[in-house]
Amino acid sequence: MRPFMSMLLALAGLVAAPVAADPPTFSIGAIADCQFADEPDTPPRLYHTAPGKFRDAVADFNRHDLAFVVHLGDFIDKDMASFDTLLPIAAASRAPWHFVLGNHDFAVDDAAKAKVPARLGMPARYYSFVERGWMFIVTDGNDLSSYGWPAGSPELAHSMALHDRLYADKPLWDGGIDEAQMRWIEARLAEADKTGLKAMLFSHFPLFPENPHNLWNAADVIALLERHPSAKIWLDGHNHEGNYGLRDGIHYVNLKAMLDTEQTAYAYLDFFPGRVVVRGVGRQPSLVLKLR
Repeated sequence: MRPFMSMLLALAGLVAAPVAADPPTFSIGAIADCQFADEPDTPPRLYHTAPGKFRDAVADFNRHDLAFVVHLGDFIDKDMASFDTLLPIAAASRAPWHFVLGNHDFAVDDAAKAKVPARLGMPARYYSFVERGWMFIVTDGNDLSSYGWPAGSPELAHSMALHDRLYADKPLWDGGIDEAQMRWIEARLAEADKTGLKAMLFSHFPLFPENPHNLWNAADVIALLERHPSAKIWLDGHNHEGNYGLRDGIHYVNLKAMLDTEQTAYAYLDFFPGRVVVRGVGRQPSLVLKLR
């Protein structure tokens, strides 16, 4: 790599992941958009490859000592029966799972929408937990959405009224975070600030850089994060091509989708005192995220 380019990438906090001489404090695994359905392939969606790639990723994760593995939404493409194909594969993992809800996870019958979090073993649609000096905040970007709530529900009516009034230019296949969850995220980050924890937030939907896949109210969420020094990294999926941005010292990392490739795409995240190293597998690039 040319020295000038290396300098630019280093300043951005985005460089090829080196082999670390010192061991990480801990590591996790991360996958975005496995997105299986028992459907014919509709390129670039290669549904038939999803279970095999997911099985191989779990087997690879099992060769490492991981604190947990997170799937960043769109575990399925449609239908509750799709969970029955993937969850037995996930059950073979040595590390515990954390799931984030994606828009396609709600592509099920209205009567089943409320059952999706429990089917994934989630304690709630959004929640947080602490691991070795880090607070991990699992957000629900389908809180405001055209698909995450049953027809006739007050939540759907509220979502559509807000979309029509504030976000009419935003795609209906994206979603947003409502006021109650925003207050909850604010409280979690305030707690992390006070107790000296670093915070990583998991979402299905990106915030930054500007992209058609971003949350409806991405600007409001970014402003919330920037009020809290504990907020270090926002990790997401949804945009299958992947993306990366650095703003006000916060890293916005959009992992590439596992679905849209014959190869594969997932990552290990290694946590060090001053950085997080993303070790990409398959088409997922590696990154070094220097912590502010």
